Amino acid sequence: MLAVTGGKWSAYLILVLFAAAMIAVGVITYKKSKSLDGFLLGERGMGGWMSAFAYGTTYFSAVVFIGYAGTYGMSLGLGAIWIGIANAFVGSLAAWLVLAKRTRNMSHRYNVSTMAELFEKRYNSGHIKLYAAIVIFVFLIPYSTSVYQGIGYLSEAVFGLDFIWCVVIMAVLVGIYLFVGGYFANAVSNFIQGIIMLIGVVVMIVLMLKAPEVNGIEGLKKLIDSGYGFFPDATTTATGIWFDTPAAQLIFNLMLTSFGIWAVPQSVQKFFAIRNDRAVLQGSVISTVFALIVGGGAYFNGSLARLFYPEMPADSSNIIPNILLSNEMMSYAVLGLIFVLVLSASMSTLSSLALVSSSSVCVDIYRGYINRGATDKQVNILARVLCFVFVVISALFAIFEVDAIVTLMSLSWGTLAGCFLGPYIYGLYWKRANKVGAYASITATLVTTITLIFVFGKVAGGESFTELLSLGIKRAAVIGVFCMIESMIVTPIASLIGEAAARKKGIRLNSEEPAEAESSETASAAE
Repeated sequence: MLAVTGGKWSAYLILVLFAAAMIAVGVITYKKSKSLDGFLLGERGMGGWMSAFAYGTTYFSAVVFIGYAGTYGMSLGLGAIWIGIANAFVGSLAAWLVLAKRTRNMSHRYNVSTMAELFEKRYNSGHIKLYAAIVIFVFLIPYSTSVYQGIGYLSEAVFGLDFIWCVVIMAVLVGIYLFVGGYFANAVSNFIQGIIMLIGVVVMIVLMLKAPEVNGIEGLKKLIDSGYGFFPDATTTATGIWFDTPAAQLIFNLMLTSFGIWAVPQSVQKFFAIRNDRAVLQGSVISTVFALIVGGGAYFNGSLARLFYPEMPADSSNIIPNILLSNEMMSYAVLGLIFVLVLSASMSTLSSLALVSSSSVCVDIYRGYINRGATDKQVNILARVLCFVFVVISALFAIFEVDAIVTLMSLSWGTLAGCFLGPYIYGLYWKRANKVGAYASITATLVTTITLIFVFGKVAGGESFTELLSLGIKRAAVIGVFCMIESMIVTPIASLIGEAAARKKGIRLNSEEPAEAESSETASAAE
């Protein structure tokens, strides 16, 4: 129930100003996207601040603020905060320190602009590029579709806008500034959206703490005393299965969201565009602080939900919006800011997904297989069109509520990370990693994901195909973590087996061994 009346114009004003800013970004950055490299990677000239905000805003979508924060806050209490902390120090700091410099240098040395292209050059296999590109495209469609889902309820409550119109507005804005400005427009808009997200999270925390149900420190004490403190229960479960305990939920979701970001293409591609080593160091610090505030703040807000709801509501996706909208201290200006916060989180993620997906089609598939002689200008035009098409397709799936597509989103993160984690990390650090290991990781992950969905569905009591699918997908975090671990084991084993078989035939699997991470200034000079 909306707690305020009158003054709705202030919320509309904030939305209009935000929309105008996003369109202006596309127009202003147009010159930076005239070349193909400029459109896809901003001419590889992104500084630390821009790169860090691009990484962070892609990391945290509306799903975190609206869905995950409320759901896991209700089930884990203050323990949910550990997910946000791990996202900051493992998903951001460790990822940047371990991956950013080597990825940036290798992408320059191979002159590649997509993750699939990186695999092609690193593993000396054109078919691995096609395989990876198809997997990326297929699993990013449901992921992007789900991004729209988190804002429908807020749009109706704050503006009286039907969910469809909200989806249309977001799709048009993202489509325009991506079509016109490409990666640089995406980076600039991410920077603006990141600032909005930082301000919005702080406002949400203040409002939550001031709510009568929380009453500041008293609410935290109440949560701890009622068994929803910082360390979730490791014994109680309704199903009698260990991985359904609150502690297990925390561990699996912490691992999925903190390590999964290491290998999903929309985050990896951010490292391709970094300017130099100084920007890498700067970006590692900024992205960590950003994730700590935004991710930690979102889960902290979610952890307070138990003070408002004694039991888990039937629709857990609207827990946080319901709490905010019923707050008597809320004004339409603040509601407008929170709506733009969620919209920013959605648009930043959606724009990154659109760029990655379109580049997979136009660079990896179109120029890689369909028209090998395509010029940069032709591919650039196709990439712009495909960005818009990708956004429109995702919007249509969201509008028509294609359940089979939307439910797959729960697995898309874990599946993509499982497919690529081993080939990506070993490809950066281990010279004996080869295409056999890469193929084995992707294939094993796809087979394991499908198998475990139905196994878990059967364990949960499912009988029909639909029941098995819906019940199995609820174990998405467990499946995703298992696939990531599998990838790290399968990749080296399959690589060694493939190497032994190739040696007997006198074949060399890799065209070039991964070099040590030389400074990016040296790499640039070598080009």
